[in-house]
Amino acid sequence: MNLDDVAVFLEVAEGNNLSSAAKRLGISTMTASRRLAALESELGARLVHRTTRSVSLTLEGEKFASYARQMIEAQTSARDEFCTTSIAKGVLRITAPVVFGQSVVMPIIPKLLERHPQLGVDFTLSDDIVNIVALGIDLALRISPMRDSNLIARRLTDNPRMLCAAPSYLAKRGFPKTLDDLQEHNCLHLHLVQKWQFEKGGEIQAFRPRGTFATSSVAAVLDACVRGLGIALLSYWDIRSQLQLGSLVQLELNDAKAEQLAVWAVFPTNQHVPVRVREFLSLLEPVLREDAAPYH
Repeated sequence: MNLDDVAVFLEVAEGNNLSSAAKRLGISTMTASRRLAALESELGARLVHRTTRSVSLTLEGEKFASYARQMIEAQTSARDEFCTTSIAKGVLRITAPVVFGQSVVMPIIPKLLERHPQLGVDFTLSDDIVNIVALGIDLALRISPMRDSNLIARRLTDNPRMLCAAPSYLAKRGFPKTLDDLQEHNCLHLHLVQKWQFEKGGEIQAFRPRGTFATSSVAAVLDACVRGLGIALLSYWDIRSQLQLGSLVQLELNDAKAEQLAVWAVFPTNQHVPVRVREFLSLLEPVLREDAAPYH
């Protein structure tokens, strides 16, 4: 099976547009159409429905897409493994939580692209746990607790969770000293996080935050906290800039400590990591080590 034909199909499957797929691959639309037709002829099945404006996968095309992705990934891995002159090229597809992605990942993207002119980046910012296999994502950066999964995860650095508030809020309401004191404060929280986890007396204890503001967005919690609306429980990587500027203050309780997390790199398979991913991590990991050092 011609992998160039498979690559055309995969690009079409992910973008539902033949001309866009051809442009991404650096070939003409006519060539892309011929390669797609050749693949359908070899398989003996129609893979896409064609219209004048777009294409969509047939049932057979949907089934073949997962095989196509595995073949292209295997080809890329083989080249990375055995070609000593391999360079970072193609499209690096990554995903990260919104605030972490904007504050930590985005600053290194220009340097990555400057070093590797043949590389492109497709960056998904989402606080949801997306299906990286289904979306063809090379790498997910996650700062939430890792659940049981068939994915491959590597721990990158510590990610302390911290209670924090703006100086303006603390001037009006004072500092909580114990976990029970939090009951008397306005707690800003996420819809999906109904309980805050703390380590108390060697055990994990859940605290249900209550307050006048709840949201689905970490960025919105952070903004509300900076504006003095209440106390939030956020990760260090979400608030490190605000701590340095003094717009937020870290709060420490006498009898409890917030649950500690980590930053994880999550890969879709345990196959050889592509060059584009390794090069990205080579820029990210020193930043994580340097910025996290004062909090170890």
